[in-house]
Amino acid sequence: MPAPASSPPRSSWGLLLVLCGAIFLEGIDIAMLNMALPTIRADMGMSTGSLQWVMSAYVLGYGGFMLLGGRAADVFGRRRMFVAWLVVFLLFSGLGGLATEGWMLIVARFVTGVAAAFMTPAGLSIITTTFEEGPRRNRALLVYSGTAAGGFSLGLVLGGFLAALDWRWVFFAPVILSFLILLGALALIPRVDEPRTADRRMDVAGAVTVTAAIVLLVLGVERATHTAGGWTALTIAASLALFTAFVLVERRAATPLLRLGLLRSWPLLRANLVALLLFGAFYGFQFVAVLYLQELRGWSTLQTSFAMLVLGADAVISPTVVPRLVDRFGNARVILAGMATAALAYLLFLPVGADWTYLAMFPSFALLGLSFALAYGPLTIAATEGVAEEDQGVAGGLLYTSFQFGAALGLSAVTAVNVAATGDGGSPAALLDGYRAALLVPLGCALLATVVSAFGAFARRRPAPKAPAEATPPISAEAPAR
Repeated sequence: MPAPASSPPRSSWGLLLVLCGAIFLEGIDIAMLNMALPTIRADMGMSTGSLQWVMSAYVLGYGGFMLLGGRAADVFGRRRMFVAWLVVFLLFSGLGGLATEGWMLIVARFVTGVAAAFMTPAGLSIITTTFEEGPRRNRALLVYSGTAAGGFSLGLVLGGFLAALDWRWVFFAPVILSFLILLGALALIPRVDEPRTADRRMDVAGAVTVTAAIVLLVLGVERATHTAGGWTALTIAASLALFTAFVLVERRAATPLLRLGLLRSWPLLRANLVALLLFGAFYGFQFVAVLYLQELRGWSTLQTSFAMLVLGADAVISPTVVPRLVDRFGNARVILAGMATAALAYLLFLPVGADWTYLAMFPSFALLGLSFALAYGPLTIAATEGVAEEDQGVAGGLLYTSFQFGAALGLSAVTAVNVAATGDGGSPAALLDGYRAALLVPLGCALLATVVSAFGAFARRRPAPKAPAEATPPISAEAPAR
């Protein structure tokens, strides 16, 4: 395998700009739809149960097919997968805007989620195989993650504006942005990432079992608060059975979808676990905070959007401050600082009152923006560091699967706790009790993530063994060719 160049050409930074545009698109698409849901329900006459499927369908498509998307990028070519699924994303975003029935909107969101599941790990693996491991790759990944956060934050505001005009623009705006990114991708992403071998066989049995397992697991978590406990238990049990089948299939497959040896890496597993807890806490907190501001305080959609805009501070901090912190203190300790900061933010919001001013909420929102900057980008680095080039797509797929499942788990958990604590009461006091109880979920997730991160931050690294000074090790016939 040829070693990467010591410094990527200027075209590499143009390529990074295109890929940042794609992850910005993914972030802004999700956030804008969140803000437009009430308007969509009013215009299309959808029930609350049907409306939640507009979001759940995307999560199922995104989380369920992410691992398959990552492997497809490694096998069929990263550029090919990125461009092809960007086109699908563009088309079905437009079809969502043209929907006249609720089921049409739900189908469009599901296919858009599947497109994102193939497009996102392909884009991430293009970065990790273009920029050599080290400071340059770290900076590229931090710019990339900061752009994703910026898209989500800007989407909160734009979603409110566009929904006030016509909710269909929430779907049409990504079409315009997708088209511009597509033009940039065709011009700037080189055709150098095609598979290195002629063996393009896919592990079909592994793909079917793991995709079905992830879809059922996300579905079980997503529907936990909307269906009977028996159905939830049955769904999750079926998911676990399929995961077991997947492991058995992978152990025997000639070309496995996921090399099980990757899962023996404790740093990779730790990064994915912290990523799951980070998103579970963040999405759960955001859900409770929006309910508090709009249900209890009566704030408008735009007021809520502007109130939470400070969460987007990580879009500025990630590419400017965090690289210096990573260089000085190391990746693991920066992640630890991010999760500890998040725990502090949730703790400060825990005693929220019925008449809190925005100044009382601001410290939590500001600390969350800082914590996301400290944790999100470095986690992206940690989840792909030391992974072979041919497995970069799968590593990216694992990471984004953790993100999506964490989001689904956090939303379901805070909803369940909120409903149980509120009971049948609709009084301000009952609502406030429900919010305070639900806020314990993101706090618990952040504290657990802090503990897990601490193992990485303070782990002792074994020094590499030194070769004898006078001995030259023989070249093994089994050594990989370079």
